[in-house]
Amino acid sequence: MNHALDPLTATEIDIAARVTREHSGIDDTAWFETITLDEPRQTILRTPAPSNRCAYVCCYERSSNRTLRGVVDLTAEALLQWDHIEGVQARIPSDEFADGARIIKDDPRFQAACAERGIDDLDTVLVETWAAGNFGIPEEDGERIAYCHCWVINDAGDNRYGRPIANLHPVVDLCRREVIRIDDFGAVDLPPDTAAIRPVDNLRQDIKPLEITQPEGPSFTVDGYGVHWQKWQIRVGFNQREGLVLHDIGYDDKGCLRPIMRRASMAEMVVPYGDPGAGNVRRNAFDTGEYGVGAALDSLKLGCDCLGHIHYFDICSHDWTGAPKAIENAICMHEEDYGLLWKHTDAQSGKARAVRSRRLVISTIATIGNYVYGFFWYFYQDGNIGVEVKATGIPFPTALQPGETPEHGTIIAPGITSHVHQHVFSYRFDMAVDGDENSVAEVEFAGAPMGDGNPYGNLIKIVERPLTSEAAAAREMNLATARYWKVQNPSTLNKFGQPTAYKLAPGINALPFLDPQAPVAKRAGFMYKHFWATQFDRDQLYPAGWYPNQSKGGDGLSEWVQADRPLENEDVVVWYTMNLHHLPRPEDWPVQPVVYADFHWMPDGFFDENPALDVPPNKPA
Repeated sequence: MNHALDPLTATEIDIAARVTREHSGIDDTAWFETITLDEPRQTILRTPAPSNRCAYVCCYERSSNRTLRGVVDLTAEALLQWDHIEGVQARIPSDEFADGARIIKDDPRFQAACAERGIDDLDTVLVETWAAGNFGIPEEDGERIAYCHCWVINDAGDNRYGRPIANLHPVVDLCRREVIRIDDFGAVDLPPDTAAIRPVDNLRQDIKPLEITQPEGPSFTVDGYGVHWQKWQIRVGFNQREGLVLHDIGYDDKGCLRPIMRRASMAEMVVPYGDPGAGNVRRNAFDTGEYGVGAALDSLKLGCDCLGHIHYFDICSHDWTGAPKAIENAICMHEEDYGLLWKHTDAQSGKARAVRSRRLVISTIATIGNYVYGFFWYFYQDGNIGVEVKATGIPFPTALQPGETPEHGTIIAPGITSHVHQHVFSYRFDMAVDGDENSVAEVEFAGAPMGDGNPYGNLIKIVERPLTSEAAAAREMNLATARYWKVQNPSTLNKFGQPTAYKLAPGINALPFLDPQAPVAKRAGFMYKHFWATQFDRDQLYPAGWYPNQSKGGDGLSEWVQADRPLENEDVVVWYTMNLHHLPRPEDWPVQPVVYADFHWMPDGFFDENPALDVPPNKPA
């Protein structure tokens, strides 16, 4: 029997698609943007009696240019709700991408533009139909538009982005299925053909085998999608939009399972580029809200993507017809040695006590066009939770005229530049530190001039202030004050009389360079603060709103906090913005070594002492 939070099965996806087709009134031109679990409310999850499983369904009907959504009761096979959401565009699935590319290649104007550049074989041309954003262009308003970028696939065939066709941007109406114009800003010579991404010959010969073995098996147990690892309990989830979702994260402290988070996910990501010229200004992908990270997950392979004793979770996605599409090994889970956990050496006796650390890793990898993103969650024996993104793949390339110096990028290969850009991730955490009624505080530090009370100038003041409402809790990092934030439970005190808490410790980050009135900025107001906190609202899941595709803005996190709801003893949701700023290097070509960005949640008075004191020392080899 499925748990209420388990991802949908192939059978359930079939039921949801069939019921929607039969009872919603959509016509034959309609396709499915999303069929995913309609997550039950917490009050239902706490009810002993099982409730009916439901699916959230979103469709796009091409004949009417409408986006519609509703809920299907999978147990009763009934359509419970169905609504037309006016003035929005559904996400663009990969099937529609492919359809758009075919439409463009059949257009005589595109064929002529390619011929002018000496490209006669359109089978060698890659056309990517990117979401167009909203730039106030009248002929695009209210239509379903894709703004396209083009390449000639290299002879080796393993770098589809090696030869960019600069300045050629077909604009296609995906509703009418026709090219509405060709934005041609002038031909640029194709870069020279590049070799394979990795050479076949002259590979390193000095690498000896490195084997990771667990002869007694892993320390975790798995029941369906439920995970128990040492003192951690976690439930693995999935949806088309966010990909990996974690539910009911808790820690067993002396026989008591203490909740920390109800739900955690990467809720949105946007990648704005910094070149204002030609068609490059249109590059600003909302990879979660416009395309769907979950739909782009790789099937992972042992020994390559993951190493060690692996447990894989299979999930089921779907195509735009609603047909189930299995993704085997979509989620990887394993243990890693993580060096030293703690150590003490007695200076007089020389006796040392040391314990090695290990962590539980739950991860997915998504290939989204030229970029590849690894989304990693780490659980540590001392109660820490780590969140990390590993960015690799191929930096977005643009062709250069011979002798041209790029103003907004770097030359990364002969005839190729890659522009400065930012990868902005918004993580959402439905907090439940020792229960659902939490509060939020900011902690920072300050020095003081030498004088009375500080004769040697070494004083450090500790300043903790409550963030009592949503507007007050919209905050930025500050290196000068070592600022961090914490979520605490005022009703649960540790043995020192302090509220139990978890603190969010920021890592690598940046702020956006976009003007706040830029078209992209209006749709992604969440970029401008690193920390947000809101009162829980079941419909407020995505920081750029439910439908960022071609949105004009006015929805999402920066709008919700205008309500300024209280945050004291409330069901608190924390949003953290992590901005990975990237000016590509020649070393990023032809494939980028992994770039890391991370942050941590750390217990802060949640435990009365180091919770990893009971970790045994490693057995001698």
